[in-house]
Amino acid sequence: MINRQQFRAWYILFVTGIVIVPIVGCGDDTGLGKRYPVYGKVTYNGKPIEKGQITFAPTKTEGTTRAANGVIENGNYTLTTAANGDGALPGDYQVTVISKEVDDSKVTETIAQKGGGGRQMDVAKANKAAKNLIPAKYQLADTSKLKATVKEESNKLDFDLTD
Repeated sequence: MINRQQFRAWYILFVTGIVIVPIVGCGDDTGLGKRYPVYGKVTYNGKPIEKGQITFAPTKTEGTTRAANGVIENGNYTLTTAANGDGALPGDYQVTVISKEVDDSKVTETIAQKGGGGRQMDVAKANKAAKNLIPAKYQLADTSKLKATVKEESNKLDFDLTD
C-alpha cells in the first residue's frame, strides 16, 4: 500500500515529467534541421562595407536546404535562416552581397506629410535610382563567384570584395 508521502512524491515526479518532456523534446517549430552560427566580416578593397545585405543561397535544391540572410553593419554580419541570428543549415552556398546608397528623402517627406509607410511608387523610384557602393557583379549568384561551406560548427566566414 502506498502512503501519502510516497503518493505525493510520485505525483510530483509525474507532473514534472509531463511539463519537462515536451520542452526538452522540442526544437523550434520551423521544421528545419539544426542551424549553425555563421558570422564574419565583409570588406570592399580592404575597407569594411558600411551597410548592406549578404545572402547565402544553397547550391543544391533538394532536401530542406534554405537560403540564409544577414544585414551588414560596419563590415560585420550574422546569418538568419528562420529566427533572428539562428545561423544557416550545413551545406554549400553561393553568396551575394548588396550595398547601396538609397536616397529615401521623398519617401520620408511623404510619410511626414501624409503618414503611413510611404508610397510604393516613391520607394520603387528611390531603389531604382540607388547608387551601388560595390560592383554590381556581387548582387547575383551567377556573377559574384563567392562561395561558402557551412559546417556543423560555428562558422566565421569573411569576404574581401574587389573591383
